[in-house]
Amino acid sequence: ANMSLRPTLETRKAQPTMEGAGVHLHRAFGFQDPSELDPFLLFDDFRNDVPAHFEKGFPWHPHRGIETITYVLDGTVEHSDSLGNSGTLGAGSVQWMTAGSGILHQEMPHGNARGQMHGFQLWGNLPAAQKMTAPRYQDISGADIPVVTDDDGTVVKVITGDFWGVSGPVDGIAADPQYLDIAVPAGLKKTFRIDTYRRAFAYVFEGAGAFADASAPGGVLLEKEVAGQELNIRDLSGDRTLIRFGTGDEVTVQAGPEG
Repeated sequence: ANMSLRPTLETRKAQPTMEGAGVHLHRAFGFQDPSELDPFLLFDDFRNDVPAHFEKGFPWHPHRGIETITYVLDGTVEHSDSLGNSGTLGAGSVQWMTAGSGILHQEMPHGNARGQMHGFQLWGNLPAAQKMTAPRYQDISGADIPVVTDDDGTVVKVITGDFWGVSGPVDGIAADPQYLDIAVPAGLKKTFRIDTYRRAFAYVFEGAGAFADASAPGGVLLEKEVAGQELNIRDLSGDRTLIRFGTGDEVTVQAGPEG
């Protein structure tokens, strides 16, 4: 069967915003058209190198009918909730919280030795039939997240879902998503298979990448041929850029000069 490249529907920069008790962050999407990335509701990039801009954290607040996925790259996040659960998420770890029928919780970020707090939070909607389920947590340490390295140096951390024959440690999620942290080496062109019927988005948070577009208009012809083919590729998308894809089986990215 012929594979079809997913078109790039939209490329947009994450917008600065403030949440909690004064946490400065960048919102890639959220509270706009809920259908565009359904079942995902929000994606926040809370990378920050100024402790005063994040240490007041996210004091007690309610969640209901959704799931929140927190992925910590650097620093730590202390969390506690109205059911008596508490813990600390360290660098590389993930917390998947199913709020279900309702929960009060708080999250207090702390910087690493250099004062940096880096991470992301994604919100997923629960289907109507599961909105009143019992709240549930999955805290996964970085050491338990499988890492797959391809022969060409591409590195994929599989947080949830199946990819390249590996299953992520987070399970039982209503949206059955695939959440991957992918690093592509400098200058490499890489194609990833994606289930045709899933909504897909990418978020660039380091280096830059050009995402091949099935429709040539607006594309920039790459100077070099790749495997004997010239590809129409859009401008490089850099740090804090969200890329939203249409339907198809594959996403192709050309990594920038720094990967």
